[in-house]
Amino acid sequence: MKISLDGKKAIIGGSSQGIGKAIALQLAESGASVTLMARSEDKMRAIIKSLPAHNGQQHRFLKVDFTNFEAYKSIISAFFEKNEVDILVNNTQGPEAGGALEKNVDDYQNAFDLLFKSVVLTTELALKHMQEKGWGRIVNVASISVKEPLNYLALSNTIRAAVVTWAKSLAIDVAKDGITVNNILTGYFDTERIAQLNVKKAEKMGLSEAEVRAAMEEQVPLKRIGKPEEYGYLVAFLTSDKAAYINGTNIPIDGGLLRSL
Repeated sequence: MKISLDGKKAIIGGSSQGIGKAIALQLAESGASVTLMARSEDKMRAIIKSLPAHNGQQHRFLKVDFTNFEAYKSIISAFFEKNEVDILVNNTQGPEAGGALEKNVDDYQNAFDLLFKSVVLTTELALKHMQEKGWGRIVNVASISVKEPLNYLALSNTIRAAVVTWAKSLAIDVAKDGITVNNILTGYFDTERIAQLNVKKAEKMGLSEAEVRAAMEEQVPLKRIGKPEEYGYLVAFLTSDKAAYINGTNIPIDGGLLRSL
């Protein structure tokens, strides 16, 4: 099966590294023109240079900070005044780790702005063209923690659960327009985010980072951490015509880590 995104335009959040970068690379490999969104202009410039540019592909980037909602709103609104996309991948950096007793109301508000408001705003702006065209793909990068909460990620657990329930409602409303909305429930992947979390876990548990990683690998039935490119393959499929009948789903990509159905 060949995945072709020729002629499609995609915008991917958090795409200067990790999962977001892997998604951007795979969508570009599949023929899409991609717009990267992240904080590091240097990293995005380097990535753009590495992307294939065949058959009229044109890649660009937006320097944004998802932690500053008002500034982000201004930048993304200006972008959609002059541009349109067929594929939207909602992805941001995660909020600070910590348990429920370590967080206060302001922490939850900041996480809400980061993980929920930015997603809803970007989706609203992208939908107009998708509805006019009668075709669109929206993929939300979520977490397995919406099904089985990780108590050291209280902010992420809480707000990402709101995102997936909102997305289910949206999927029903826009399906008639040829638009699909799906959530990916992310397990353990070999990214900078996992490395940062492991440093904190190691300090808290009095273990080495290697020991923490080994314990994570042992939890996964496949006995390894996921490769970012494997994530990109899934997103490429979901954003293609091949996945036209997949809508409103929560798809785990976790090597079998989730124990729930």
